[in-house]
Amino acid sequence: MTKIAVIGTRGFPGIQGGVEMHCENIYPRMNHVGVTLYRRKPYLTEASAHTFPGISYVDLPSTRVKGFEAVLHSFLSVCHCIVHRPQVVHIHNIGPAMFAPLLRLFGLKVVLTYHSPNYEHKKWGMVARTLLKMSESLALRFSNHIIFVNKFQREKFAENILAKSTYIPNGIPAVERSEATDFLRRHGIHLGKYILSVGRLTPEKGFEYLIEAVQHMPDVEQLVIAGGSDHDTSYFEKLKQLDVNGKVVFTGFTSGEDLRQLYSHAQLYVLSSVNEGFPLVLLEAMAYGLPLAVSDIPATHLVDLPASTYFAKADAESMRRCISAQLAASAGTPVAYNLTEFNWPSIAQRTQEILAAVR
Repeated sequence: MTKIAVIGTRGFPGIQGGVEMHCENIYPRMNHVGVTLYRRKPYLTEASAHTFPGISYVDLPSTRVKGFEAVLHSFLSVCHCIVHRPQVVHIHNIGPAMFAPLLRLFGLKVVLTYHSPNYEHKKWGMVARTLLKMSESLALRFSNHIIFVNKFQREKFAENILAKSTYIPNGIPAVERSEATDFLRRHGIHLGKYILSVGRLTPEKGFEYLIEAVQHMPDVEQLVIAGGSDHDTSYFEKLKQLDVNGKVVFTGFTSGEDLRQLYSHAQLYVLSSVNEGFPLVLLEAMAYGLPLAVSDIPATHLVDLPASTYFAKADAESMRRCISAQLAASAGTPVAYNLTEFNWPSIAQRTQEILAAVR
């Protein structure tokens, strides 16, 4: 049995985030593996009490202070790893991977999953961006193997990085549309008459451009944004102020059956991000057969979409034209997408093979 320690996620289940969703989909699918998952106490919910065979949790203190949260928790997790000696430490994202040299110094093997270049996110200041770039350099140098969820990001690096790296995309589980509507009714959402966007309320998601775009669109009755704030609520307050015509419904962090209802009864899914690693929510929307309007960024070209699906990033007018055209073209008809490549069981198996190989 391969003993794996997992660092760089807030944890699962019941915790918001793309990395968290990624982890929740791969580790429970691994066979003959013992996983120790390091979770951040401030983010645990009632749902986090659920357990999975072969997975144990180590819940350590952290903070919600932006810029210190991941560093503090990752350092404590690394110290625990050094004492308890897993065969492989699997680190998610470049920030927590700043401690890869320390792990290697103590003779531990390290695999990094590179989700996104976090230093490109608007929320970080100059000092944080410099630290993240330094972390990226250390992570790439000292990791035994690197998994990129975005093949375009992988192609940016030199031959020595390509030689010890692999592209494995994110995935999407099989979904089943929900006929229930109670969650929609509780939030005053009009059945089949809203467009949907899902994600944490952070600047890289570009929600301000989306809200601006729909304000004077007669063909958009409601915009539903499902997601909660990371740290402070200043960005959320800004978004609410932009909704001058009262078209936006914020549902907060939404998961499970409630999220199924949102996907099942929407007219259109919009991904307004200005920066993404690999947007799992886009795959979810495709699995539900929703028509799409998405930012023209590298991450959205990891799936095969028609040119008419794209709008210029951070451009409310381009977004408005695309949304109108997609609504007119779709006429409520589900779209069939080819999602064969994005199969979680296969992704989990390939990841497990890499983790076993570096022992």
